[in-house]
Amino acid sequence: MNKKNIFKTMAVVAVATMAMTSCDQSAPKLDSKSDAAQSNPTKLKIAYVEVDSIMSQYKFCKDYSLTLQKKGQNIQSTLAAKQQQLQAAAANFQQKVQQNAYTREQAEAINAGLQRQNADLQTLNQRLSAEFQSETNKYNNALRDSIQNFLKVYNKDKKYTLILSKAGDNLLYADKTYDITNEVIAGLNKSYKPSAKMAATEKK
Repeated sequence: MNKKNIFKTMAVVAVATMAMTSCDQSAPKLDSKSDAAQSNPTKLKIAYVEVDSIMSQYKFCKDYSLTLQKKGQNIQSTLAAKQQQLQAAAANFQQKVQQNAYTREQAEAINAGLQRQNADLQTLNQRLSAEFQSETNKYNNALRDSIQNFLKVYNKDKKYTLILSKAGDNLLYADKTYDITNEVIAGLNKSYKPSAKMAATEKK
């Protein structure tokens, strides 16, 4: 299963509270306030995080990726086995029909049964696919929340105005001086504690 496909919709953006300087109360006019803000811009403190590095190095991502991969493989195996059984039954039915092994009523009954099995297989496919998508969405939400919650704590001391996510070419240029990826990954991994279910998956 392609890991990038699972996580392709993920982007990490954490926005810290911006400290704005108070406007001059003695100048109530809107134009005067705008001029003052332009002439005395607030100094921004910006950092960014490499999303791809988080995906490959954050233990939570590794563990959940393994869980999703195994779940996807189990779904594929289940559907493939049932599809093969149905195809074998259909082929056997066609062969018996050609050999005139059934009466018309028997053939119609068997054919109807095969159609029901095919419909059941399609329903199973849709259900398992929906379950897998739900699990993927659950993971994406948990990943986003874990990163945002960590950055809230992390930024109490760092006091960045903005912490941006860098994924692919969404930032045309970023000075490595502002790259805090390694710090964030180290902090995330330090605070990460896998659930009992996740720990059991790792041992298998």
